[in-house]
Amino acid sequence: MKWLILALALVAPSQAGLRFGCSTLSIQRIDPLVEPGSVPSAHVHQIVGGNAFNVTMTGDIGTKGSCTTCFFSEDFSNYWTAVLYFKARNGTYKRVPIYDNAQLEGDVSGGMTVYYTQVDFNTNGKDKITAFKPGFRMTVGSPTINSKNKAVAGLRYTCLQTKLTRFPETVEFPTQPCPAGIMAEHHFPACWDGKNLDSPNHQDHMYDTAKDSGFAPAGPCPASHPIRMPQLAYETLWDTRQFNDKSLWPTDGSQPFVWSTGDGEGYSTHADYVFGWKGDSLQKAMDSTCMFDACGNGKPLQSQSVAQMNACSVKSSVNEPIEGWLDALPGKQSMHKQKREFNA
Repeated sequence: MKWLILALALVAPSQAGLRFGCSTLSIQRIDPLVEPGSVPSAHVHQIVGGNAFNVTMTGDIGTKGSCTTCFFSEDFSNYWTAVLYFKARNGTYKRVPIYDNAQLEGDVSGGMTVYYTQVDFNTNGKDKITAFKPGFRMTVGSPTINSKNKAVAGLRYTCLQTKLTRFPETVEFPTQPCPAGIMAEHHFPACWDGKNLDSPNHQDHMYDTAKDSGFAPAGPCPASHPIRMPQLAYETLWDTRQFNDKSLWPTDGSQPFVWSTGDGEGYSTHADYVFGWKGDSLQKAMDSTCMFDACGNGKPLQSQSVAQMNACSVKSSVNEPIEGWLDALPGKQSMHKQKREFNA
């Protein structure tokens, strides 16, 4: 993805495209899509969106929330990814903070940037874009992927020189300190089978025709998945600057960051989505010609202040430490504890 494309989109004639910030709703170990009802889930997630987020989520989420952390106040969807940790030389872990992206609506508290584009930043193409339906959900990537040859297209990292850096992209974590942090990018498939709001693995009802990076024209949808939906994407800026001193990094020269899954390569990056826009608001946006935050203030979407976004939250369902220096990743028993229990 090139930042130049985004800059050109601001001046070139274009169909609707949404780019907006969502502040952090919660950071905790539950996953209502992959592990519904499980408290806690296998690993920690960072979640944004509507406050109907819970251990189990069914039905039309857009009708169940009272606030949202997203700029567009009609968007009660939930968006989440794994959490990034720094692993120190002594084997302890510390959560990497999240900070706001460039050119958003204000001082968004953590969270991520969400995109709903169509073909690319410059055109709607020839196909009608059909908005997601109430009850729709999907995932991209998998916490079990552990090799480069299995890496999913559109799941990438950018070593930020500044907040505006957008290339090059890599399929694994950057191997050198990044002056402005690490951006994790998650692009979802955009072709729907037209029938199923979900599938057993949360992926088969969708098909990806973009074979490289995101934010680029994709091929036509196949007959098995004929409905073109918005290109959904997340960008999360992990503020790794406090960990850039190489004397803190592993002595073998490897990079020190790990996902909350325990993955230190980066291939297991993944993301989850539960649709929750109110009524036909997203379809109105996809049918319009607005761009980014100019789609707010009733043109055609309702929007809210950053203060309102930052004020929305949910209580954690899991009582466990996730901050400060930890002996092990949440849900991952430390080797020291394993040895003590084995010798007991």
